[in-house]
Amino acid sequence: MKSKLPSKSNLILAGIALLLAFAVTVLIFISSKYQHSSEIPAYKANQPEINFNITQPLPQKIQLNQDKVALGQKLFHDARLSKDNTISCASCHNLANGGSDNRARSIGVKGSVGTINSPTIFNSGFNFAQFWDGRAATLEDQVEGPIHHPKEMGSSWQQIIAKLKTDESYASAFNKLYEDGINPSNIKDAIATFDRSLITPNSRFDKFLQGDKNAINSMEKNGYALFQSYGCASCHQGINLGGNMYEKMGLMGDYFADRGNITEADRGRFNLNHAPESMYEFKVPGLRNVELTAPYFHDGNAKTLEQAIDIMAKYQLGRTIPQQDTEAIAAFLRTLTGEYQNKPL
Repeated sequence: MKSKLPSKSNLILAGIALLLAFAVTVLIFISSKYQHSSEIPAYKANQPEINFNITQPLPQKIQLNQDKVALGQKLFHDARLSKDNTISCASCHNLANGGSDNRARSIGVKGSVGTINSPTIFNSGFNFAQFWDGRAATLEDQVEGPIHHPKEMGSSWQQIIAKLKTDESYASAFNKLYEDGINPSNIKDAIATFDRSLITPNSRFDKFLQGDKNAINSMEKNGYALFQSYGCASCHQGINLGGNMYEKMGLMGDYFADRGNITEADRGRFNLNHAPESMYEFKVPGLRNVELTAPYFHDGNAKTLEQAIDIMAKYQLGRTIPQQDTEAIAAFLRTLTGEYQNKPL
């Protein structure tokens, strides 16, 4: 018996089916290749969604006593606050370098090397506590630390007040602002008031949040979406994109064992409360102006933004992020650089 040959219509239908299958295969390939890629030509609706509620733009200004700001600024840059008249607050918090000194460890009196990385002073007034371990509840309390630390300014209030009282401009300024003149409380108040003035609004990211959708490009928008979808925003949120909670360094891996050479500073909040759960716990740093403040982490162990992102992914998220996603997130983080006194940082 002869076999029945397929009809012409069946052949046409089979051809169409093959073409459809090929088209679906191509679409799946393209979708998988560009799912998180920074090469996407424009921001697409099928990318990770952006949540605009995790942060807010920085304010343009804060209402402060400007005479106290001016006095605090002078004190902030005055090396006479240190024992040997060589180190000022600005030595470790250089306003021309993103409010930090770009060292893994700062240099103090007599060339002493500090024990921990100096965080930026910019936008520190938005932090819920000061220092990596949060041991200072306020900016006023924070002033005490560097002044008395033997590897930082190595001084005392007695020495500082004796120096300042020989300067008639200080005596006049303090007497104008404070009934009791030059004393530790008033020095701290003036410096902390200046610190609170150190805000950096008008970043491209702020402009984006304020409605200018062209302030950041498609790669940076993708980075912001990935920053959220990977979970970075679970710790880096709020107006400062951080600075409002504590977290353990190494949630998903033993960062310190892998790095080696564990120091006392690595213990974090454990040094304050001696609670086992606080071992390796630190204040989450804010990310404003982060491109300017390398090296990163309390130990200065990450030299670049990309390296910092990859380390965070490994030890905080327990995963490896594709290179194109790392680059996109880093591009987003670079949009956080703002202005100080109406000038770009």
